[in-house]
Amino acid sequence: MIRYSLKCADGHVFDSWFQSAAAYDSLQRAGHVSCAVCGDATVDKAPMAPRVSSATTVPERPLSPAEGAPETALTALKRHIEANSDYVGRDFAREARAIHDGDSPRRAIWGEARGDEARQLVEDGVPIAPLPFTPTRKAN
Repeated sequence: MIRYSLKCADGHVFDSWFQSAAAYDSLQRAGHVSCAVCGDATVDKAPMAPRVSSATTVPERPLSPAEGAPETALTALKRHIEANSDYVGRDFAREARAIHDGDSPRRAIWGEARGDEARQLVEDGVPIAPLPFTPTRKAN
């Protein structure tokens, strides 16, 4: 296995593992290597320093949170939804149906639903949309 530091035409830098240098070249030629941040297929190897072993172990650098435009937009969306709607947890399907039927006050909600629950809401005409994030869990 070989790890390459890659860079897309938009300047996003990310790491990816390949079975070999030849495997990278083959995938690159076939157009199967794309940016992990924006999906751009114009990707090249970024300059990188060789990994040198020493007697002392140097810890790997941890993955840092991405700071590109998509990540910033998702963070802003999550903050907006958390600030302007009620989190109803696993009662989402029941509460969404109650609001739709007029049995509960009309308001913005978000929460969690099983796939079959969400599918039934859609089939029944209840307006819902999946969110690209999960609730922030607090540890005890």
